[in-house]
Amino acid sequence: MSTDDGDSAMKRLVIVVKPFKVDAVVRALRAAGATCITLTQARGYGRQKGHLERYRDAGRTITFLPKVRVECAVEAEALEPVLEGVATAARTGRIGDGKIFVEELA
Repeated sequence: MSTDDGDSAMKRLVIVVKPFKVDAVVRALRAAGATCITLTQARGYGRQKGHLERYRDAGRTITFLPKVRVECAVEAEALEPVLEGVATAARTGRIGDGKIFVEELA
């Protein structure tokens, strides 16, 4: 698994995306070699700040939008191709495409 020189360190990815992009992101992760993937339903917002929803002529602001949190661990050497693949798969070209967080695993 890990050696003393730190060359094969693992990275933990936390990816937050729109629900309709989950399948594409998981396909990109699997193509890059990720085998253990965890999905969690989440709600949140960033720069898009929610939206106004109308129901029976009554407007209501939806602040927290549905998101999916995808977590996985990858080898440090595979990090760049994984990040590129996930970013391409999640991109819609609009605000709210998501975020990718990378953490060092001990």
